[in-house]
Amino acid sequence: MKQRILCLLAVSLFSIWAHAQGVITVFSEDGDKFYLILNGVKQNPVAQTNVRVDGLTADYYNGKVVFEDPSKPEITKMMNIKDAATGNFAEVTFKIKKAKDGDLKLRYFGMTPVPVSYNPPPDMYQAHYGQAPQAAPPAQSTVTQTTVTTTTAPSGMNVNAGAGGVSINMNMGAPDGSGNVNMNINMNDANVQTTTSQTTTTTTTSSSDYSQPQQQAAASPAGCTMPMAPGAFGSAKKSISSASFEDTKLSTAKAILSSNCLSTDQVAQICGLFSFEKTKLDFAKAAYSKTTDQSNYFKINNMLSFDASKKDLNNFIANGGQ
Repeated sequence: MKQRILCLLAVSLFSIWAHAQGVITVFSEDGDKFYLILNGVKQNPVAQTNVRVDGLTADYYNGKVVFEDPSKPEITKMMNIKDAATGNFAEVTFKIKKAKDGDLKLRYFGMTPVPVSYNPPPDMYQAHYGQAPQAAPPAQSTVTQTTVTTTTAPSGMNVNAGAGGVSINMNMGAPDGSGNVNMNINMNDANVQTTTSQTTTTTTTSSSDYSQPQQQAAASPAGCTMPMAPGAFGSAKKSISSASFEDTKLSTAKAILSSNCLSTDQVAQICGLFSFEKTKLDFAKAAYSKTTDQSNYFKINNMLSFDASKKDLNNFIANGGQ
């Protein structure tokens, strides 16, 4: 009875632990091989068509899909792995599919509760976030062997060994010093010492790999890999809205920005809390360096009313946020 209780307790604890971690699965509808990168860390060392990553503990991950075919552009997407209705971690699946314009897109496909145990299918690569990925296949090697045959003979004797026999030429002086003796001997079998050596040349060929995590991380601002969680962001918006004056709202927003990162959509929501164009533009410039998806920052132009303000922000971004 005691052992049964302990087993049930262990199963319960394992179930709670499993549900405290999320899972992301990405697959290609048309079989395009890709690398999946989460928060700047590549999950599969070899390009795959179906990748599952478990052990995720953050609410959001900055995802990137890099295709094995370099002609296909990269796809970036902020991935939420919690069920909005329950607040629990879930297994979220995304599908790479071709849009109507012919470009490949990463689309939300479905969400299910995290299973207690999971057996991946043969065509799926499974990774555990934060652990070293499975080793890539060893590089292919080509070995070439060259055989060199060397025939040695006593001093004064020239030996030419061929496939059909041995030819020996000797030049020797007479014992009394009166002259030289020349001899030519051809034989099919000679008791001549030969030495055989082998030279081995090894050529290693390795496939090129995608850039390492430290290079990938350069695509996001330093220290900003994920935006504020929805709950914290909601509290931040309330703090900004409760201020009575525009200047106070702006200083509150900048104070929040100093210790947090935002997505482009979150920046747009904060801009919507301001009444004046100048304040919106001021905050938009301040928030650019703390935005996780700067490639989407063009959306902030929709929050500005005047062309002069939009042009000012565009020039600011073009100059690297200076």
